Amino acid sequence: MYPETVSAVLNYIREFYGAEPEFLWKDSNTSAAIRHPDTKKWFAALLLQTPNRVLHLPGEGSVDILNLKCDPMIIGSLTDGKRYLPGYHMNKEHWISILLDGSVPPEEIFPWIDLSFQLTKKPDRKRRTSP
Repeated sequence: MYPETVSAVLNYIREFYGAEPEFLWKDSNTSAAIRHPDTKKWFAALLLQTPNRVLHLPGEGSVDILNLKCDPMIIGSLTDGKRYLPGYHMNKEHWISILLDGSVPPEEIFPWIDLSFQLTKKPDRKRRTSP
């Protein structure tokens, strides 16, 4: 049903995080949010058939992308304008878009999914210690 890289990413998310894509817009089956099970915050967004022109990519056509939350300290060195882009339709300071056209192998995407999941989890409560 999905291209190979999209399927691999969704299978990884299902297996390790028990999350499923939610197609939130009734008139669209090409945009899905993937929520953290505990916080219900998005940790990923799957955008299928995103036009190249809106991503400032060369050529006609479209590409599937995965938006992930990322550490702002990493984003600048990670985005290359070809495989990793600033987060499309997201806060570009905190989100990246990864092309799912096979140019980034799934094994390279999985650690970024893990990071995004960690960044959207419930904060650890610090124990108060008495003086």
